[in-house]
Amino acid sequence: MTIELEYSSSLNGASNLLFELKQVVKLQRMGLSAQEIRSKVVDENVFQFENKGRITRTLPSVMRRAKAIDPTLASLMTEGSIEMGKVINLYAIMKTDLLFYEFMDEVISEKFQNNDYLIEKRDINLFFTNKSEQSEKVAGWSDINIEKLKRAFMQVLFESGLLKDRRGKELDRLIIDEQIKDHLIRIGDARYVRAMGE
Repeated sequence: MTIELEYSSSLNGASNLLFELKQVVKLQRMGLSAQEIRSKVVDENVFQFENKGRITRTLPSVMRRAKAIDPTLASLMTEGSIEMGKVINLYAIMKTDLLFYEFMDEVISEKFQNNDYLIEKRDINLFFTNKSEQSEKVAGWSDINIEKLKRAFMQVLFESGLLKDRRGKELDRLIIDEQIKDHLIRIGDARYVRAMGE
């Protein structure tokens, strides 16, 4: 399923959300509809957030990601290892966030191809400068919004295991389970495997 994406800064309020995505995927696998999942997540505080407002802010992103995961990946995510879950979550983020996918494809994947394991501030700054020149939408975002997005991108890298240290600059290759890799290639999503550095 191809989702036509525009550039968005939604990653600001919803960076990694692996636990939350797993909860929604479990509910989907139980046969609940999108509406039933929304109600259950809010009414029963399935995400275990102290702030109810945060649920309504993050739920749309989590629902979008869950929709991007097919039954095979859903089963690997809920029954596989935490590492498998991290890879599938990263895939779902890329699949639903064009800007983050391009960051992975143009910056992270390229670094791995060149055996360059350092992500510098200038790499991220250059990426956003280029996108501002290519897109009126990105050019219209405030500096504060872009700074938050840069932090959100780094947070996703760290949480998914691509960044060794939360504050560091050293990248680490993901070990992508063969089942996930083969499945993504089979369904025509090899570009996401490449973007993860394979």
